[in-house]
Amino acid sequence: MAEQKRDYYEVLGIEKNADDAAIKKAYRVLAKKYHPDMNPGDAEAEKKFKEASEAYAVLSDPEKRRQYDQYGHAAFDGAGGPGGFGGFDFNSADFSDIFGDIFGDIFGGGRRGGRSNGPMKGANIRSSVRITFEEAVFGVEKEIELTLKDECTACHGTGAKSGTSPETCSKCGGKGQVVFTQQSFFGTVRNVQTCPDCHGTGKVIKDKCPDCRGTGFIANRKKIQVSIPAGIDNGQCVRIRDKGEPGTNGGPRGDLLVEVIVGRHPIFQRQDENIYSTVPMSFAIAALGGEIVIDTVDGKVIYDVKAGTQTDTKVRLKGKGVPSLRNKDIRGDHYVTLVVQVPDKLSHEAKDLLRKFDEETGDTLSAAKNVTSRKAEEAPMGKGRGKKKLWK
Repeated sequence: MAEQKRDYYEVLGIEKNADDAAIKKAYRVLAKKYHPDMNPGDAEAEKKFKEASEAYAVLSDPEKRRQYDQYGHAAFDGAGGPGGFGGFDFNSADFSDIFGDIFGDIFGGGRRGGRSNGPMKGANIRSSVRITFEEAVFGVEKEIELTLKDECTACHGTGAKSGTSPETCSKCGGKGQVVFTQQSFFGTVRNVQTCPDCHGTGKVIKDKCPDCRGTGFIANRKKIQVSIPAGIDNGQCVRIRDKGEPGTNGGPRGDLLVEVIVGRHPIFQRQDENIYSTVPMSFAIAALGGEIVIDTVDGKVIYDVKAGTQTDTKVRLKGKGVPSLRNKDIRGDHYVTLVVQVPDKLSHEAKDLLRKFDEETGDTLSAAKNVTSRKAEEAPMGKGRGKKKLWK
């Protein structure tokens, strides 16, 4: 009895409503995993590779997929094409694009690995700058120094010695890419990779410029002004256009990405656009009420504490937080936690006054003494008789 075929969607691990991109992506993963060249001598891997290839050949073709969705495997019974898996015909399936990618990964350089010799933008450069908490809140201008490449004035960026010119690469004929073929399970596959002689430029330099050593660029130390916007947070970047690596073949320069490192503040902490801090207040202020001074990024603020305020009370100073990056006129809030501060040094007079105050407000200083006295009074009583015990 012939082995029953698995559902094609199950083989590729995709849903039945998957689009073309999802089908191709799923097959590419399986083909790369089970390709015979990656698993020499592994019959099970070869079987799975053929199974995935058959599923892809059907589902990547709109008409075949329609037939399969309607009739299942019966739609292709008796196809009998050569080179198929279980009688399936692969001849009409197009694997050229996906196998160009796969063989490029396996053997180094493929269809997508090739580079055009047209204009290409230069690479981005990364740098960093340190600023204070307040500078992050209100914005600041900073100057950084870094090495940038500029066009060589001697060869005007060609890399060739004065009086000479770059020559067309003989290996790729100036295309910047070379073509090679690779034998696959389905026959010969044509692949493209970057030319190893000219590195994709299509040109080779016989006599190099002595000033830039054939690179076409001279490195110079430069100072760059960085405008850091108000409200920027730690780890965010400022992008400065056209201050990165030079482009190739007339392409534009890359960008400079400056990462902002915000220093810690001794009082303030930030979360999104809000600022948090803790402010001490005396017991007298907490009990009787009164004014305290609160430090904010805008300066000192006088706040009126209500009588009877408890420790860990939180107050909100609206609009005293961090400006929004999108609109500096919109600011977060400053949340302050009020904590009663206990003095660690008292004069004899202050201690006497505090004892009198305690006597008038609950006599807490005598609470433990009173409990001890009660324990002594209850001690002589017999077991199981009299008042309940206060101590375990």
